[in-house]
Amino acid sequence: MSRRTAASPLVLILLAACADGGPDAKTEATGDSATTGDSATTADSATTADSTTADSATTDETTGAPQLPCNGHPELCDRPLDQITIPATHNSFAALDDGFKPLGANHQTGVAAQLAAGIRGFMLDVTLDDGVPTLCHGPCWLGSIPHIDQVLEIAEFLHNNPREVLFIIYQDDLDPAFIAADYEEAGLTEQLWAWDGGPMPTLGQLLEQDKRLILSAESAGPPPLWYHHAWDLYWDTPYSYTDPSEFTCELNRGAPGNPLFLINHWLSDDLGLPTQAGAAQVNTYEALYARATQCAREAGRPPTLLAIDFYEGSALIEVVNALNDLR
Repeated sequence: MSRRTAASPLVLILLAACADGGPDAKTEATGDSATTGDSATTADSATTADSTTADSATTDETTGAPQLPCNGHPELCDRPLDQITIPATHNSFAALDDGFKPLGANHQTGVAAQLAAGIRGFMLDVTLDDGVPTLCHGPCWLGSIPHIDQVLEIAEFLHNNPREVLFIIYQDDLDPAFIAADYEEAGLTEQLWAWDGGPMPTLGQLLEQDKRLILSAESAGPPPLWYHHAWDLYWDTPYSYTDPSEFTCELNRGAPGNPLFLINHWLSDDLGLPTQAGAAQVNTYEALYARATQCAREAGRPPTLLAIDFYEGSALIEVVNALNDLR
């Protein structure tokens, strides 16, 4: 596996592509109605009609001053991280279009296409393969991507979209120094946010501070300070489900007092493998919205990340907009 060298330091930003839609558009219901769809976005769509740039500012009706968006919406700028919901994908990199075998693929298209589609939270499995930090889901012969290639791809994409904040959770099986080296190579180290243990910042504050990437890892932790141990920062729901009737909002990892909250919302087959049929069943508006609002009621706070498999054709963006009360 070859390692590419970044041409120059890149400024990290996310693209926001959340389509408008609010809770009025749908009513809360149970999640047993399945829909299918093949609306996969290709990685060639570096920008979309929903892409956020500095030119997409709106005007404050009271002062007439321009209002720049934060993750696609000016309404989100003043909200702290624990009071917004971010659309996320599970095993984000494991895509059929990127050569992953169907046995281990969780999506049709990879991270670049997901960014263009509005995904802002990514769950990545990283290990050493022949001494190289590599993204693999299970055995690397099922498919792999050099970690540096993924980081450079994200960095280039985000460089062109300066009003975004991105979340990454690693399932890690290597020394954090390897991760740190790749972010240094991509020129992103200065954009990595480190939690000081205090209240969560707002999206607007993170953008003002140029801290637009929030990293955590399931196994390791600091140092560096920005390499958070995931279960000090998040708590999450269980994730081993084979039928929608098994979904719960119970505590899985972390502690309920942690500031950020991850809902794992996908099905596996009886062998624990990803299932497109299961994703079609639980990625409908009704299923996603019902689960997310149930967990929000039980937790007394909104989910931070709502993560799914096979996001293509899902109602994830629409549901996140509804949870964020965006009209």
